[in-house]
Amino acid sequence: MSLWLAGSTALMAGCGSPAGDRTLVTVESGVVQGAEADGVLSFKGIPYAAAPVGNLRWRATQPATAWTGTRPATSFGRDCMQQVYPGDALMIATTPSEDCLFVNVWRPTSEVPARDKLPVLVYIHGGAYTTGGSSSPVVDGKQFAKEGVMLVTFNYRLGRFGFFAHPALTAEQPNELQGNYAYMDQVAALKWIQRNIAAFGGDPANVTVSGESAGGESVHSLLTTPLAKGLFRKAIVQSGNGRENQVYRLYLHRDPKGIGASGEEIGVTFAKTMGINDTGAAGLAALRALSADQVQANLYLGYNYAGGPMIEGRMVVDEPGVLYARGQFNPAAILIGSNDLDLGFPAPAATKDEAYAVFGAQNLQAARAAFDPLGTASVDAVRGQIARVQLMDEPARFVARTFAAQGLPAYVYRFSYVAQSIRDKVPGAVHAAEMPYVFGTLPVTYGAAVTSQDTTLSRLTTSYWAQFVKSGNPNGAGLAGWPAYAGEKNGLMEFTAAGTAKPFEADPLKAQLDLVQAVSDRKAAQ
Repeated sequence: MSLWLAGSTALMAGCGSPAGDRTLVTVESGVVQGAEADGVLSFKGIPYAAAPVGNLRWRATQPATAWTGTRPATSFGRDCMQQVYPGDALMIATTPSEDCLFVNVWRPTSEVPARDKLPVLVYIHGGAYTTGGSSSPVVDGKQFAKEGVMLVTFNYRLGRFGFFAHPALTAEQPNELQGNYAYMDQVAALKWIQRNIAAFGGDPANVTVSGESAGGESVHSLLTTPLAKGLFRKAIVQSGNGRENQVYRLYLHRDPKGIGASGEEIGVTFAKTMGINDTGAAGLAALRALSADQVQANLYLGYNYAGGPMIEGRMVVDEPGVLYARGQFNPAAILIGSNDLDLGFPAPAATKDEAYAVFGAQNLQAARAAFDPLGTASVDAVRGQIARVQLMDEPARFVARTFAAQGLPAYVYRFSYVAQSIRDKVPGAVHAAEMPYVFGTLPVTYGAAVTSQDTTLSRLTTSYWAQFVKSGNPNGAGLAGWPAYAGEKNGLMEFTAAGTAKPFEADPLKAQLDLVQAVSDRKAAQ
């Protein structure tokens, strides 16, 4: 009997636990032993793939190596190699390493009959594809487990380990996936979940994939790649764009439709900064001989880092926004949204009217009315709001509208709550501010300053997310009705500054969204 079948059979006797010990679970590579505390079982640091080191550096994700005996699964495996920035809101708790492809599982301690397997939420961390990891205490899975949801987190390659191309790599493995190693890891993790999650009591037929920021962008890529088809049923995107400028028209190989250098050309440029001029096998050997620190050095110094995904036709077929518009995406229920003071990249403008010029002279009055109806906003405030709507709010509506048009459940949110202890310093919910509320980990971010209102809003947020994971619908008993985005109804749930969940049948920012949509649609048609 295979290890996978052994794990599935053991599940019938109680959560895949050999000899009835629920901290012991058999996965395809061997037996792991987790920990039990406060009504939650956790399993950390389980390899879902081989260590991408040595000759596996810049190779498609390979199967994990089996082990003998029982592998401890009580502490996180190393997060992926990165430059750690002190003060990062989602600070990792390990020392980064190139050997980093690990998965973590949380589930309630209570036994679950085999016929009632747990819904599974898979979270993909953000960090601009260069930082972050699954060890961050902000994304601990205890609270979701207490809501009856199994949470799975994992690491994926970052920076030049995650996105890199070079002519020698293409020549070495011409039939293998190239360039987007971070996405290859993500797909490999989802496939591991399909093969192994039943051993933990999870339902492989009820998987929701989620992510924030670059993790949200990753969800868009998973929704639009044929290589992830059938690996999940539902998706949650937190501040993840979804329109254009996720791939920035970067192609792995030189392509007339591309903008700027190709991924391979960027890789050659980086190699030269390391004194490696050969573009053949000898050059590749020299690149693989570089230390992990050398590979990740100076990511943003000059144009020598791809910076993210590359179009290569198999994993990344095109911009997610382009594929959504064509109807080329994996069907799923979707929950998507952003924060009221979210990320944006304002365009230069000396006056407000100069900022409104993006909408065209014919829309000047409409833009004034939409973005500054009282005429009292500063130039910077207007520029910032336009940028946020362009990058986050309108793309969320675009994706929801696209899914709803296909008859798929779509729900949109806006998070506007600010912790009471910092309201005198922060005027709105900034990028990633919703994270400790979603995961119920407020003390990690705010310590003893957490108030009862903060906690109430966090419990509310987690409950909506958990309901969506369970059924594809965030509504449930005791929760204010969240209107679906459907047809002419631009339904929205706002998590308000007052600490409530307030439903809207029409988005209060509709006039701003409509102006930005017209510009985005014109760009997409070009």
